[in-house]
Amino acid sequence: MIKAVLFDLDGTLLPMDQDKFLNGYFGMLGAKVQSVGYDAAFFLRGIKLGTYAMITNDGKKTNEEAFWDAFHAHYADRAAPPVGVLDEFYENDFHKTAAFFGNTERSREMIDLCRKKGFLTALATNPVFPAIATRIRMGHVGLSPDDFALVTTYENSSFCKPNVAYFREVAEKLGVMPEECLMVGNDVSDDMPAREVGMQVFLLTDCLINAKGEELSQYPHGGFDELAAYIRNL
Repeated sequence: MIKAVLFDLDGTLLPMDQDKFLNGYFGMLGAKVQSVGYDAAFFLRGIKLGTYAMITNDGKKTNEEAFWDAFHAHYADRAAPPVGVLDEFYENDFHKTAAFFGNTERSREMIDLCRKKGFLTALATNPVFPAIATRIRMGHVGLSPDDFALVTTYENSSFCKPNVAYFREVAEKLGVMPEECLMVGNDVSDDMPAREVGMQVFLLTDCLINAKGEELSQYPHGGFDELAAYIRNL
């Protein structure tokens, strides 16, 4: 019996071309630190090392701690940009990444449908961003943290997709068993491993990412119409 529906964000509830978003995001972030006197290329290398540390996190620290430990190790012999520079970027500039997103009213519809069915909802986005960046991204499709029982961010998570421990951690935080969850996502490699811990899965194909060319017929899949029908039949 399903009690909770977990939704990915980027490419699922928030339509996007991931490569365009990441290229645009890193470009804006590099320009920001360059404008205050720091080498953009070296800085972005630190960001990528920090991101890798989060992706490979083994749960002994939060993703936030894993990121900053790796970032500061990168800057061991050089002065790093103050944290305030990144805070200012997210507060004042990150909203401009809207240029890389699509828009849809279907995301609101899916959340409302889940609530009508009595399901818990979680925003199970890969927790490599701070809460402020996640809140801004979900806001582009009219959603807020209040729409979810849990929003995974780098502050409150200790694993990342596709590590199956991430999905167990989400279920534990929601107070349900993995077998009582449905994971909805657009990335075969990142989202579908939820099935390995007993979750049901649905692959949303509107902004499909299938880097390994897997056969899609092994997963329930389709667009928002098919997803809505799947949820109604749970």
